[in-house]
This record gives sequence, C-alpha cells and structure tokens, in this order.
Amino acid sequence: MAGGSRVVVVMGVSASGKSTVGARLAHRLGVPFLEGDDLHSAANRAKMASGHPLDDADRRAWLAALTQWIRAAAANGGGGVVSCSSLRRAYRDQFRATGADVWFLYLALDPVLAAERIARRTGHFMPPELLGSQYATLDPLQADEPGVTIDASGGPERVMAQALHAVCGPDR
Repeated sequence: MAGGSRVVVVMGVSASGKSTVGARLAHRLGVPFLEGDDLHSAANRAKMASGHPLDDADRRAWLAALTQWIRAAAANGGGGVVSCSSLRRAYRDQFRATGADVWFLYLALDPVLAAERIARRTGHFMPPELLGSQYATLDPLQADEPGVTIDASGGPERVMAQALHAVCGPDR
C-alpha cells in the first residue's frame, strides 16, 4: 500500500480494536490516520453516552465527513487508514462510491468478548448497553466487498500481525 492511494477502513463493533489497529497500521505504512469517532458531533456523542443508539439520520453528517476524508486521502495520492464501525453495507457502499480504492479490514469479535472489553474500558463515550444495538445493525463484510475479515479476539500484537499480513502480504 505504501505510495498508493488505497484507503483502508478498519471496521467492526465497539471494542474490536479499530482505533489501536488503525493507528498502528497507519504508522507502519507511513500514511495519515483518522479516528472516525473524532468526527461525531457533540450531539451524537451525548446521545450515545446517554445509552441511546444512533439512527441513520444521526449518522448522516458523520458519514458525509468520513466520505470526504476518504475522498481527500485517496486524491492526495498517499492513501490513508480510518477507523470507523462501518456497520452497514450501505455505509461501506457510500465510501466506495467516492471512486477511491477503499479496502475494508473487518475486525470480527465475539459479542461476549466485546462486552468484556467494553466493561474494562474507561473514558469512552460508548456505554456497554449499546453493544447489542451494534451487533443488531452489523452487516458483516461480504465476499463481494474489497477487504478481509480477521479474528480480533487475540491480543493487540497478534491482531496487528494479521492486519499487516492482510494489507501488505506475508513479507511485511
């Protein structure tokens, strides 16, 4: 990927490791990284923090901002990595409709382990009670979508090794 214009979207439910893997992957590849949660409005963060899931209307501006970042990252010729839940196929289709070389890295995680991870996490606006709504919304990555699904149940080093192998091949 280095030197290309591919944008890798690290996707999955809350606590799957998107931010950790995305930031490390971008650093290893020498490309810009965007934490997708940073683009949520204050109203969206407050709604989630109060235990209410976002709906498509809530996500509209957030998805538009992510789409714009993907378009710009691809246009600059260097590509990038963004962490974002990308729970619905329609959202991923919107990202691909930019014409950018978008590739998805889906960090699949068992709901029980995700709940354990969320319970240990501090300082995040996403409360544990919203995890079920994420799984209910989730359209896992399909075979006809560009990307790969990896098991996110291992430790960060194992997941990162799998991510690098998936994105860069076995020599990385």
